[in-house]
Amino acid sequence: MTTTRAAHPPRRASGVLTGPTGLMGLVVLVAHVGLVVLVLAGCAATGPSGGASSPPAPSTPGTPTASGSPSAWSSTPTASSPSTPTTSPTRTPASAAPTPRRTRAASSPAAAPYALPPTRGVFDYQLGGAYDLPGLTVVGRDSTARPAPGAYSICYVNGFQTQPGDEDTWLGERKHLLLHDKAGRLVVDPDWPDEYVLDPSTAAQRRGILEVIGPVIDGCAARGFDAVEIDNLDTWTRFEQIPAQGSRALAAAYIARAHAAGLAIAQKNAAEHTAAFHRLGFDFAVTEECAVWDECAAYTDVYGAHVLQIEYTDELPRPFAEVCARRDRAPLTILRDRDLVPKGDAGYAYDRC
Repeated sequence: MTTTRAAHPPRRASGVLTGPTGLMGLVVLVAHVGLVVLVLAGCAATGPSGGASSPPAPSTPGTPTASGSPSAWSSTPTASSPSTPTTSPTRTPASAAPTPRRTRAASSPAAAPYALPPTRGVFDYQLGGAYDLPGLTVVGRDSTARPAPGAYSICYVNGFQTQPGDEDTWLGERKHLLLHDKAGRLVVDPDWPDEYVLDPSTAAQRRGILEVIGPVIDGCAARGFDAVEIDNLDTWTRFEQIPAQGSRALAAAYIARAHAAGLAIAQKNAAEHTAAFHRLGFDFAVTEECAVWDECAAYTDVYGAHVLQIEYTDELPRPFAEVCARRDRAPLTILRDRDLVPKGDAGYAYDRC
């Protein structure tokens, strides 16, 4: 450092001090003293790096420095450029640091804003045909229908089996996307014999399925629906040829597609897998007959009030009033006829808690 060099002059300066005396010696001595003074003055005016020193500029938390790096106390460090705190009097208190905005769909960078369904009001499930209902707040309708004006509308999408009447979409060049048994025959759902089972076993299969179902989800958003419900999430539990991993991967693709379109997405049934599906990214649940199977808590324990519950007249083992009195029921619980026919048709039934 400069101070060290001034305190310990080099040998050349020391030799001058022991030279001849007289007038010339005095001149030399005076010159030497002047040199020392100049050196000491330079010490006071020179910083550790040898350049002219200046008062340190105050640091601003989170503001890039001249080199483009964030300051050590950046209020929003990122995983790719973590900040390492050092002792500084300008550290921003935690209470003053800005809170980053968090989104529900963190797994989907392209997600658009979306809302969850109301937990109070009038709910109806109209998959068999749309109709008006006074005070309607939340409604589920088929993807071929229109959303209900003024109501939170949920678009029904059959995501793991074919929809009745859509055979032409799947039986041509997309036949390989359907599940086949060991003999090479197409597999149908025995409970719904007009529905073929989709095969999400491989990434290529899932891409092909999404090429068909993805535009259906997008169409729900384009028509003004607020959410989609993906039916038959549990198909893989009933057909051993379908790997669970492939089914979950397809569900994740539906979640990403819905969120990107600005739609919330509902888990449909599959009570035993509710926690896993919620972690996967589903936003709320639509459950059928959870009171019959005593599994309503499986949904409400995970999704809280954001559960829509439908019971059916032909399977209810107890009076509907008893279902409404249960503590684990969904806030919006209704009783409907099995075929979900429109109001005014024979067999129509509707009640709500």
